[in-house]
Amino acid sequence: MPTPPPPSLEGGRVPAEELLGAAGIARRPVGAAESSAASRAWWDADADDYQAEHGAFLGDDDFVWCPERLREADARLLGDPAALRGARVLEVGCGAASCSRWLAGIGARVVGIDLSAGMLAHARAADARTGVAVPLVQADAGAIPLADATVDAAFSAFGAVPFVADAAAVMREVARVLRPGAPWVFAVNHPMRWMFPDDPGPDGLTVSQSYFDRTPYAEVDDDGRVVYVEHHRTLGDRVADVVAAGLVLERLVEPAWPDDLDDVWGQWSPLRGRLFPGTAIFCCRRPGTAP
Repeated sequence: MPTPPPPSLEGGRVPAEELLGAAGIARRPVGAAESSAASRAWWDADADDYQAEHGAFLGDDDFVWCPERLREADARLLGDPAALRGARVLEVGCGAASCSRWLAGIGARVVGIDLSAGMLAHARAADARTGVAVPLVQADAGAIPLADATVDAAFSAFGAVPFVADAAAVMREVARVLRPGAPWVFAVNHPMRWMFPDDPGPDGLTVSQSYFDRTPYAEVDDDGRVVYVEHHRTLGDRVADVVAAGLVLERLVEPAWPDDLDDVWGQWSPLRGRLFPGTAIFCCRRPGTAP
């Protein structure tokens, strides 16, 4: 479930809801083209606000997997950092590309793709601040503009996967560009969170809808045009998509809430985080042996 931006924003910024005319919530099917158009427009409109709210937490050159503050430097979900030196790595839904920049800092050859020009503008600004330039491509995760079997590792930290209508197509595209033996690791909202209101407080502890209801959450304007959409997949759906793409699921990580973390990030909070998971990280691999 999505997290709306704050009702008043510093610096005179206009919330994405206002820019796009969000007038209500609709629970109805949203196809691939409609979903892609809505996500492109939303993240272009929301990019400044998102970075203003979360940029300090994410950093310019840090690899944080999730609001639970799990870092790749500690978790090593992509493998031994030494093995990533010189490796070609793809970030799907890179946003401001902080994760990619961290990988570049340890010697990986990284490329980031994102649907949103607004988010990629923040990535270029961070390139300038850090002096670490990451190759960036504006592209849909369902049509990755890379040749077959050319990527040594791929990952996504809350990028693209929750916002596409056809997540299975993303899995197939990632599988296509991976070399044999290459890892694919992606983090998404934990599917069980779909049952609860999008509230970090006590009201967010009561089940309000069925876990099995896969109808997308959509915000619409006065004409019924979708301006924001998020798609629910159960844990079983996610596993089925991975397997159908010919990938192997090696591990499912459900990060625990750190005892010393008091921050609230949208629906993530110490209250909820200490009771049930907020993030699911799927650690997959293309079968075969790397040449």
